Amino acid sequence: MGMATQSGNLISSENVEGTAVYDPSGNKIGQIDHLMIDKVSGMVRYAIMTFGGFLGIGEGEHPLPWKAFKYDTNLGGYVTNISEEQLKNAPEYNEQSWTDRDWESRLHQHFGSRPYWEEGGTGIGSSAGSTNRGTDQTAGF
Repeated sequence: MGMATQSGNLISSENVEGTAVYDPSGNKIGQIDHLMIDKVSGMVRYAIMTFGGFLGIGEGEHPLPWKAFKYDTNLGGYVTNISEEQLKNAPEYNEQSWTDRDWESRLHQHFGSRPYWEEGGTGIGSSAGSTNRGTDQTAGF
């Protein structure tokens, strides 16, 4: 199987996974483990971020709304304004959480973001609610 190539503002998910996440001061606070993609629209909805621990021991894993990130070309990673305290106090999740809209609502409320289902435009090709990710795009959070 060949590797996907990057072009313009597009990036392969295999290149997002493992990318460092920084706070606004440029301190590394974790990395992207994987993405959650809406099956119908094809839009990335959440990034699962890992943080803390040493050599994978004691490491926390938290879903964050995709709009909480912006890519910084100087750092070669994503920047988020979400604090360590917010991460620690975020609603707990498990694999069944993704089928619970009430849990998703609590997650968005906790991080102060507008839920994606309230943004309108859910189909492929719809510009409403799109997050044009690319070089140094602001997060629109």
